[in-house]
Amino acid sequence: MGIRDIIEGKREWRAHMARVKALPPDYQIVYKEIQKYFFKIGPVELVDGSLLSGILDFFEEGVAADKGVMELIGDDVAAFCDDLIKDSPTYAAIYQESVRKEVGNGMN
Repeated sequence: MGIRDIIEGKREWRAHMARVKALPPDYQIVYKEIQKYFFKIGPVELVDGSLLSGILDFFEEGVAADKGVMELIGDDVAAFCDDLIKDSPTYAAIYQESVRKEVGNGMN
């Protein structure tokens, strides 16, 4: 990754966050909670940026339709997040599997 890629990535992230700041306050709060949750569990899809961008698109459509954020995602933010990535690998799962294999190899 070159310096231009880093600069472009920062530019894209700032534009993304400007879109988040344009959302109503309740949407911003939920978006930031989703973001924290995904940063913690580390879905592999997070790296390419499409997951968070897709959620932001979904939220912007909800705002345009005059729906409340909880109306869109339900009462449980974590369950919403888990449902989005249920078939996707996470860095946490990959790490756990590598540890499991390492322990299994050490037991032989």
